[in-house]
This record gives sequence, structure tokens and C-alpha cells, in this order.
Amino acid sequence: MSGWDVRLAWRTFNLNWIPIAALGVVLLLGMAGMGFSLEPVAVGFVAAVVFGLALIVYVHAFVKAEAADPKLIFWLGTTAQVILVTAIIGPLSYIANALNWPLQDQALLSIDRAMGLDPESIAAFANDHQWLAKCFDTGYGFIKWPLLGVPVILAMTLRLIRLQQFVLALIIALALTIVISVFVPAVGTFYGLNLSPAERFPFINSSFYAAQLRDILALRDGSLRHLELFNMAGIVSFPSFHAASAVLYMWALWPVRGIRSAAIVINTLTIIAAPVIGAHYIIDVIGGIALAAGSILLAKHLFRIHASRNAADAEANSSDKTMPQLVLGRG
Repeated sequence: MSGWDVRLAWRTFNLNWIPIAALGVVLLLGMAGMGFSLEPVAVGFVAAVVFGLALIVYVHAFVKAEAADPKLIFWLGTTAQVILVTAIIGPLSYIANALNWPLQDQALLSIDRAMGLDPESIAAFANDHQWLAKCFDTGYGFIKWPLLGVPVILAMTLRLIRLQQFVLALIIALALTIVISVFVPAVGTFYGLNLSPAERFPFINSSFYAAQLRDILALRDGSLRHLELFNMAGIVSFPSFHAASAVLYMWALWPVRGIRSAAIVINTLTIIAAPVIGAHYIIDVIGGIALAAGSILLAKHLFRIHASRNAADAEANSSDKTMPQLVLGRG
């Protein structure tokens, strides 16, 4: 890996702030236009964490210059970006649902059945095999940890370009998820089937579904307009971002041989668990996988354009002291 690769990753890292900032502007406009507010303590905490991490990164990069550690810079920097974009997308998903586009549960359920798949039978099978229901519950909860784990692993193994592509693909996937969810809002399979999961499937953890049902209905009747950042539920059904994120994580960690197998097993479990624990329609899962694949391809395409436009400039300015020349020691 050459110094040019590090400089290219650094430039891409800086560019990744732009779409995040754009999403932030959309959030502010949406809140103002729809009468939403955010609980300030949680927002302040997240802002402080992101600012603190970014401050460490830029101070270290510019003060240390040639002696700056790329592992530290890209680990903390991309962690800050991931925290910020996910904190923005959560409230945006609530604003999108509050636009009150007609619920599409029956349409999604019809697509599942047209494919020969019955969500009720799938849930019943998991409920009748308690060990399976517990595995699904564990797998579904894995979505959050790789968000912080991927930056650590890729930075420590100096897969810096893959790390920047991952962040960009994540941003693209999250943004597209919000746009699609405006026009295809849905509560989930249990709502579409008109049944109570707590009564029908007592061994399945239905707390995720209960939270999304509560918040979606409150958003649509206008009673929920004050949002608590740390208490928001995942309210997007189509496309399934659990499925999308699992694909993104597997792709991001694929080059790391020591972790590849574990990443495949864990994230495959997350995908399989989505229809049961997350009450996702099968078409939600298919849509999420397709969304992730498209986001990865688009992120790689945009990166290639960026790399080709900056190759000559990066080579000509390899000794430019205005930009940190990060060392590549593996120690």
C-alpha cells in the first residue's frame, strides 16, 4: 500500500462529510416543516462525541503531519461519520413516515404470497422451535455492533480505501432507504396479517414490532412529534435495512480473512431473522439486499471517478505539506 492510497483515502474521507451534511440539512428542513422537535440532551451528547472525535482526527493529522498514524485517524474519523449519519437518519425515518403515504402492508403481503411464502407459517415454525427463535433474536440485534466494529477492523488492517467505500455505500443506502420508505410505508407482517404476535407466537420476541407499531401509528395520527434520539424504533419496513446493513458488513469485511467467516455467519443470521423478529416481509429482505448491492456498486463507481480525477494531482502534490502525509507503519 502506497502513500498515494492513504492520501486518496484521506481525501475521500473529507468528501464523505458532504452527503452527511446534506442529510443534516434535509433533517432540519423536515423538522421545521413538519413540526418535529428533538430531545436536546441526547442530541447534545451525540454532537459532543462526533465533534470530539473529529477534533482529535484533524488536530492529529495536521499537527503530526508525516508522523500521523493512519490507523488512529481513519478509525476515529469514520466512527464519527457513522455515528453522525445514523443519528440523522433515525429522525429522518420518522419524518418520512409522518408524510402519511398510504400503508402498503397488504401489497407487500400479496407479493410474499405470490412468491409462495407465508409470513405466518414462517413465524409459526420459529415459534415452535424455541432455540431457533432465540437464535433469531440474537442475530437480529447484531445490526448495531458492526457499525462501530467495521471502522476499527478496516483501519487496524489498513484497508483504508475499502473503509471509505463502506462509509459512502452506507450513506447512500441509508438515504435511499428513507426516500423509498416515503412511498412504501408499512408496519410489518403481523399488522398485515391482523394478529397479535404476543398471543399467537409467545416464544418470539415481538418487542421490536410493538415499538414500531406504536410509533408508526402515533406518527400518522400526529400525536408523536417530539423525538428522543435514543428511544426511536426501526420503523422502515421496505426495504429492510437489517438485510441491507448485513450485506454491507459482509462486503466491507470480506478482505479480512480472519474475520470473513464470522462476518458471513453472523450477518446471514441477521438477514434470516428479519422476517421473524423484525416482522419484515420477504420482499422487504429482498429489497434490502438489492439496495445494498446497488449502493456498493454506486459507491465504488463514484470512488473510481474520484480516484481517476485526483490521481495526477495526488502524485504531483505528494510532498505538499498543506495536507498530512500519513505514514504507513503496521506497528
